[in-house]
Amino acid sequence: MSTDADSAGTDLGRRLAEQRSRAGLSLTDVAERAGMSPGYLAYLESSSYPNPSHATLTRLAAALDTVPESLTGAGMNVPPGQRSAAKNPVLNSLSHDECMQLVARGGIGRFLYDEPGRGPVAVPVNFRMAGDDVVFRTTSEGSVTEGLHGQAISFDVDHFDDALGEGWSVLLSGTASVITDPAELDQAKALGIEPWAGGDRHTYVRIAVTEVTGRRIRVTS
Repeated sequence: MSTDADSAGTDLGRRLAEQRSRAGLSLTDVAERAGMSPGYLAYLESSSYPNPSHATLTRLAAALDTVPESLTGAGMNVPPGQRSAAKNPVLNSLSHDECMQLVARGGIGRFLYDEPGRGPVAVPVNFRMAGDDVVFRTTSEGSVTEGLHGQAISFDVDHFDDALGEGWSVLLSGTASVITDPAELDQAKALGIEPWAGGDRHTYVRIAVTEVTGRRIRVTS
């Protein structure tokens, strides 16, 4: 069964819609409590670029009987999962299409591979999808690209929401290779991958995905 949160534009919009749904309140109910128009609240829930003021978030949090931090997802300096499990969680397996839809826009994932002399290693990288394949940038130095060609690897992409006690995880497995063909390299550069870590990262890696699995935790009313 779909909820208002399924069509929310951002994490903020989804948190607003989820909190409102759990409280059994309509847009009009919450808007009246917060002293704003229902149309503006609908915009906050659906817009891809909402930018409410702190005062607005404070009024909304009060209207929803929560705190502003639960709407903004504060907690950058601690790992996710600090809160207790939500009531009535449901763990579902995701279909191949659902998994690919979640990772289609790229973002940050973890490159999982065997580092010589150490064993399994997970490295967070910014990535984009090229069809069904994963592409990311890295440095030409270090262990990431050593003996990489043809190696069986995995790539994890996930998202967790402490405020809601929900999340999803997608695991893509296949073989990795450093992109050296000039035409392929031009295509990889055109993806516009911008590593958050900065630095000299001119080596592009492609993961030819052969298996995709995923799971999602949702909370029922």
